[in-house]
Amino acid sequence: MTRDLLSPRSWSIAGRLTVLYTALVFVMLVLAMLFLFWSLKSNLEKEDHESLGDEIAVLRLILKEPRGSRISLAQEVQWEQTTGRSGNFYKRVLGAGGRVLMQTVHMGMLLPPGVFPQPPASPDSAPSHRYLFAGHGRVYLLMSARAQVGRGPRVVGLQAALDVSREEAFIANYRDRLLMVLVSGIVLSAAAGYAVARRGLRPLDRITGTVEHITASRLHARMEPARWPRELRALARAFNDMLDRLGDSFARLAQFSADLAHELRTPVNNLMGEAEVALGRARTAEEYRQVLESGLEEYARLARTIDSLLFLARADNAEMHLRRSRFDARRELDAVIEYHDAVAQEQGVELDCQGQATLDADPVLFRRAVSNLLSNALQYTPRGGRVEARLSDLGRTVVVSVRDSGCGIEARHLPHLFQRFYRADPARSNHPDGTGLGLAIVKSIMALHGGEVRIESEPGRGTLVSLDFPSSA
Repeated sequence: MTRDLLSPRSWSIAGRLTVLYTALVFVMLVLAMLFLFWSLKSNLEKEDHESLGDEIAVLRLILKEPRGSRISLAQEVQWEQTTGRSGNFYKRVLGAGGRVLMQTVHMGMLLPPGVFPQPPASPDSAPSHRYLFAGHGRVYLLMSARAQVGRGPRVVGLQAALDVSREEAFIANYRDRLLMVLVSGIVLSAAAGYAVARRGLRPLDRITGTVEHITASRLHARMEPARWPRELRALARAFNDMLDRLGDSFARLAQFSADLAHELRTPVNNLMGEAEVALGRARTAEEYRQVLESGLEEYARLARTIDSLLFLARADNAEMHLRRSRFDARRELDAVIEYHDAVAQEQGVELDCQGQATLDADPVLFRRAVSNLLSNALQYTPRGGRVEARLSDLGRTVVVSVRDSGCGIEARHLPHLFQRFYRADPARSNHPDGTGLGLAIVKSIMALHGGEVRIESEPGRGTLVSLDFPSSA
């Protein structure tokens, strides 16, 4: 449990934004401070190297003079001492065997010859250098070089030092100040980031408040996308669309409940009425038989309704598994037509089948869908009419269509025909054998197969229902 609370996934959005913002500021501050510190340190070191290198260059020029070089060299050293710069610069000239020929006053006690780096072999080479940390906060830049005396072969050693303790102290103080700025910047950026994140998330709080007031009886509430930030407008529109779908679902559920109660109440009332009449006085065996036969018809109607509702419930909850197979659709269609042929002959309606196709679908559900369409067509086609079933293979789609020459349906009813218990009045209402679920079952079967159902109708000219099956799984 504690591990889950410490996991970043359990943090609030404001917390995550604050951490990300603080981390970004930390990285930017560190990079900026490293650049500033490096720039200052490198510039100071460059100036120190150039200054000490210039001193060695002056000594080399003096030693190359043909006359008076010793006097000029001594004056150079004495000049450095008398001007007070001996506290910064130290110089030394070494002869053969490392013997000290000349050096700045007190240099021998502070910087003996052995602490300097080895000079390069050539008198024209750049000096070698190193830093010496002498303790008590004293830091020196040391350089060693060789110089030619006059134009002869004699070469002497040169050692020069620069006291950079003050600069090192300045750099250390600058570094400490940068660290203080870094810590202060992190703290301030975290506080500012949290404040900005909370302010930016206020629209979400308002959305939450709006959602909390929405109930099943208040699905009419809507959000105005124009009031929200651009990033949340899509969310507001999606939420409004969801409310529209929920409202439509609740309305259809309420209508479905009312229709279901009506559909079940009618046969139950019929059964109760017939039973009360039969029990009102003594009846003959034949009369009781008639009551039982009438009740059996109502029981059959109830059974069909319950069976259809169970089928739709399983289809809606994805509990029905398709058993696909590749089969001859014409043969299955002929079998369904043969089943309805007796009813067609009794009603004086001609049944016909045309076309060939091979279909990849569930054969049982295929027969049920086509059977529902043929049953509807036969119920509402007058005597002398015609019902035609046709198969059409369009490549990627196999179309199964059922056309009748019945009374047709008005255009205003067409969008609602696949709703449960919906009947188009007056031509298709209260049929004794109907439950109002046939077309709803057809639509569910097509949805399970990934296909669609289409209906075209015109009053007085019949109805055409088409099932579009995908040709492959």
